[in-house]
Amino acid sequence: MRISTSQTFTRALTAMLDSQSQMARAQQQVASGKRILSPADDPAGAKRALDLNQAVAATEQFQRNADTANSRLALADNALTSATNLLQRVRELAIQANNAPLTDADRSAIAGEVSARLGELLGLANTKDGNNEYLFAGHATQTKPFAPGVSGGFIYNGDQGQRELDLSPDFRITIDDSGANVFQLIRNGNGTFTTTDNSANTGSGIINPGAVPNPSAWVPDTYTITFVSATSYEVRDSGGGLVTGPNTYQSEASITFNGVQTAISGTPASGDRFQVSSSIHQDLFTTVDNLVKALETKGDSTVPSASRNNAINRFLTDVDQGMENLLRVRAGVGAKLNAVESEKAVNESFEVHLRGVRSSIEDIDLAEAITRFNQQANILQAAQLSFSRVESLSLFNFL
Repeated sequence: MRISTSQTFTRALTAMLDSQSQMARAQQQVASGKRILSPADDPAGAKRALDLNQAVAATEQFQRNADTANSRLALADNALTSATNLLQRVRELAIQANNAPLTDADRSAIAGEVSARLGELLGLANTKDGNNEYLFAGHATQTKPFAPGVSGGFIYNGDQGQRELDLSPDFRITIDDSGANVFQLIRNGNGTFTTTDNSANTGSGIINPGAVPNPSAWVPDTYTITFVSATSYEVRDSGGGLVTGPNTYQSEASITFNGVQTAISGTPASGDRFQVSSSIHQDLFTTVDNLVKALETKGDSTVPSASRNNAINRFLTDVDQGMENLLRVRAGVGAKLNAVESEKAVNESFEVHLRGVRSSIEDIDLAEAITRFNQQANILQAAQLSFSRVESLSLFNFL
């Protein structure tokens, strides 16, 4: 067979270029640590690796969501804990003002501290997170949720929404509670009804918050307990119908009707009235503000003392309802924090598994790749040496 000089050079060049290409590919695999440098290397493996990359990226996003949820819930828990402690302090001040023989100046000083605590409570309700978003504003995270009303009371400017985050393809968690549910929608009194005295009373009667021993017997209405004399009373409903009475009055003796159980202590005067009405929603700020107003009531005579004591007793009942609501919300936040931590652990294990599977598909066996690189280098070197011998074989060398 006759081989021309040009064929010799072409074949040698092709062989060396092919050897260089294989050596370069081995070098890239060693440098990158990847077996699949392009989909052409392993189409099925490349598709599987792409799917795994997407799964890993999704899991990483779920973990970032979990970190966000954990941070926001932890901030909410701290705010709720502080609010609970604050209300406990205010409750202690109310008991001190109700039981101790204090002067108007003493009660005014206590009212000053309670007023300051009210400001702190508003601040906690308007807590922001690290992204400068309000925790208790629902979906309106850029709107300050609570503020004093122009004509009195307190206004909620947020909404009832709850933001959610996905922690896995099948698990979603709410990361906040609306301020209305936390601080505003709290039933006053004992949760079923509330007891109040009449501002025109002239006696020293003090009504207790009462209880509902048999909820099925409770008939929602507004009832008025009227003292027809200093020693007897009657109860009428909102339509003026007689419910019970006249009954003989005894201080602290049980007064029961239509599922209501309450009692009045002290010495009511003839014509004094007390009211039992269905509980309504009352925000925590109004509850604390009512205490401030009660403590600012001047005078130590019978009428102002009785009115003040009734107001403080109502506060104690209302604030207990508020603290119970905060504890309920805190329990929910704690459960969510536990769920987030649990889901983070699951995601972490799943991510490790995904990375392991992906590595088995696309990562190179480094020892094998280095050996192959050295082999290709030796092959190229041999090809170059052999070509240098062959290219010198020419008849012109013998002329």
